[in-house]
Amino acid sequence: MPGLVDGDRGGKKRKRESERILSANSKRRAIDHDAADDDPQAQILLLENQVLDSRRHYNNIATLIAIVKEPNPRQERDIVAAVALCRIFSRLVAAGNLSKTKNGAASEVVIVDWLKERQKEYTEALLGLLEHANPARRSTALTLILRSLKDEAVYMNPGEESIWRTGSFPKLIGTLLGAKVGQEIRVEFVEKYVEEYDDIRYYTFTNVGSVAAGAVSGMVDNALSILSMIENVPKSKDELKDFYLEPPKKSKHPLHSLTNHKKQAQEAWLTILRSGLSNVQRKVVLGLISHRIAPWFVKIELLMDFLTDSYNQGGSTSLLALSGLFYLIREKNLDYPSFYSKLYSLLNSGVLHSKHRSRFFRLLETFLASTHLPAALVASFIKRLSRLTLHAPPAGIVVVIPWVYNLLKEHPACTFMIHRERQGEEANKLLRDRGMDDPFNMEEADPMQTNAIESSLWEIEMLQSHYHPNVATLAKIISEQFTKQAYNLEDFLDHSYGSMLDAELSKDIKKAPVIEYEIPKRIFMEHDVDAPQQDCLLVKLWDFS
Repeated sequence: MPGLVDGDRGGKKRKRESERILSANSKRRAIDHDAADDDPQAQILLLENQVLDSRRHYNNIATLIAIVKEPNPRQERDIVAAVALCRIFSRLVAAGNLSKTKNGAASEVVIVDWLKERQKEYTEALLGLLEHANPARRSTALTLILRSLKDEAVYMNPGEESIWRTGSFPKLIGTLLGAKVGQEIRVEFVEKYVEEYDDIRYYTFTNVGSVAAGAVSGMVDNALSILSMIENVPKSKDELKDFYLEPPKKSKHPLHSLTNHKKQAQEAWLTILRSGLSNVQRKVVLGLISHRIAPWFVKIELLMDFLTDSYNQGGSTSLLALSGLFYLIREKNLDYPSFYSKLYSLLNSGVLHSKHRSRFFRLLETFLASTHLPAALVASFIKRLSRLTLHAPPAGIVVVIPWVYNLLKEHPACTFMIHRERQGEEANKLLRDRGMDDPFNMEEADPMQTNAIESSLWEIEMLQSHYHPNVATLAKIISEQFTKQAYNLEDFLDHSYGSMLDAELSKDIKKAPVIEYEIPKRIFMEHDVDAPQQDCLLVKLWDFS
């Protein structure tokens, strides 16, 4: 029969068992610390777990932030620490540890304030990672910043704007507009967030406009880059349904208004347009007018000042400005009576020599495509360009001739310029004997007052005797029946001296060309007196002795 166990001996036994368990736990923690010392990632995970296990380890948060701020190019400690901090703050927010209670103790208030300060410091560290040289780290930092935005939104009411206007979001926009951030991170931001979520797009316009005001040229370039990538323009209020944060409950909130969305975009673009653009930036903006900028504008006439100012810049900038104006006239019913007068003024002696010649004729073909234009107006353009061909290179002339042909086909009233019969034998005799003065006034700025419709296209007939055989052959189409419906202008736009020479050299020679019917004995010297050949014109004009 078992005897009674002494109480003192039992207590000592339980004490030894407890000491054994504590010793085992201590050894396990020691092993964990040793493993963490060998593996930096394991150390970060250990710091994270300690924070989540006990409030006594909140100081580990500051340690992790320090790791994020000091990135090691050989290891990914900074990104691992950033991801760990994201999990920490998400759990703290979910547990309510970052919210103050009404009857909370003073020590609790101090802890909450301290945690919020660390959260702000963490966001600043993530913004610093956006400027990292490694694209993968930049992408991860962007994702974590937008994720932390949701954590900040826990303290707000739905639809509250403080987080968008004064929180981490405007700091994110400011960093993306900075010169140190790569273009690919801006592309990722627009494609993954701005184009997907209506609230992010709305406040992106708001913050880009405020940051770009008075910004340096580099930031304006980046602002242009972000705004120009925003393609999806909502067509109706019903399309405003994708929100990154909880949508506002009030139906009259600006986020639910299509007009307010467009107004924010309009103000952002107007800020860019008024920021003193360089010539290169101005050309980029003018190229975006029709498909990126104008669809966002509520008051389309606000673009007029910019387009008029761009026209006054001259050169290809003027042409791009007129392209924007033409879009507004055709698509938005904008009234601009002096459009064709300004277009006509661009037809100067340099237009056929310009490197932008092909773009000019593409746009000119579009501007004059309407069959409702007055014949006198169209005739002025035909006549002026025909006159300019007399001093133009062959590559420019071969564009003008088919362009003139197409306009004559589309505007039959202008065919009087190539065939006009004089009434009466006396008038015809006077014309044959004395000719006539060209009534076309080249100096007139108004295309409706040039008298071009009363003139003729004698310049094109002159080109039929051009030294270049291709030009001469092409010019003869004006003297033949107009059986061809129209020429495709694209076939003639990209010609140059080099391409025309290559075309001639690549032709198969069926018969060797005859250079001289008599082989001269001397070229640069006079022949003998009794020689049967005469001296060439070159010797008669110059003395080579």
